[in-house]
Amino acid sequence: MEIPETPADRAKFAAARRALDYVEAGMKLGLGTGSTANFLVRLLAEAPRASTLLCVPTSTRTATLAASLGLRVATLEEAGTLDLTIDGADEIDPALNLIKGGGGALLQEKIVAAASRRMLVIADAGKPVPTLGAFPLPVEVVRFGWRATMGHVAKLLEREDVGARAIRLRGGEAAPFVTDEGHHILDLDLRRIGDAPGLATRLNALPGVVETGLFIGLAAGAVIGHEDGRAEIMEPPEAD
Repeated sequence: MEIPETPADRAKFAAARRALDYVEAGMKLGLGTGSTANFLVRLLAEAPRASTLLCVPTSTRTATLAASLGLRVATLEEAGTLDLTIDGADEIDPALNLIKGGGGALLQEKIVAAASRRMLVIADAGKPVPTLGAFPLPVEVVRFGWRATMGHVAKLLEREDVGARAIRLRGGEAAPFVTDEGHHILDLDLRRIGDAPGLATRLNALPGVVETGLFIGLAAGAVIGHEDGRAEIMEPPEAD
C-alpha cells in the first residue's frame, strides 16, 4: 500500500503501520471502524501473516472491506475471546479514556473491545487531549421513545460537570441516523467533561440509553501517528 498524499492521512497511515507490530500470526483480531482503521485493514491484507488471522469487524463497513481484501472474517460468537482489538478514537485523554462513535459504530466497537484481552488505539496526533469533551459525545439510544430518552439525558446533564449541554439527534428528525443495531444516536456537545467515568455510568443507567461513546479503562495503549511518518506509543499512567 502506497503512503497517502495528504498530511492527515499520512499520520493515520503511520499509526496503522506501527500497530502491525502488535499483530502476531494466528491471532483472533478485532478490527475497528473509521478512516484510521481502514488503513489498518488494508495493511493487514498485505501482510504475510494475513491468512493466519481470524478477524472480527466492529461494523458492517469494516466487514465488507475486510472480506473484499481477502481477510478471514468471523462473528464474535464464532471467534469467542479475542487476542487484540485495534481501533481508532475521536479523543484520547492522558489516562487512555476515549470518546468513540463519530462513525456511529460505538456499540459494536465497545462489545468487541470488551471481549478482547487487549485493546490498542490508533490515531493521528490531533486526537490526544488534556480533557475529553471537545468532540461531541455519541450516545446510542433505542428508537422507541427517543425523545423521552433525550429528556432524561438533558436532566442528567443539568447536574454534571460539563462545559455545555447541547443535544441533537444525529441526522435530524427528517432522516435520523440508524446504527447497525437499529438504534438512533444523540450527539452531546459538552465541550468539557469533568468526570468521564462517572458520566458514563450515569448515562448508561438511564432508560432508553443503550451505550455511550465513553470508553473507560478499555484501552491498554495507543499508537499516535504524525505527518512525517513517526509513530509514538501512549501507555496508561502508572498506578500510585
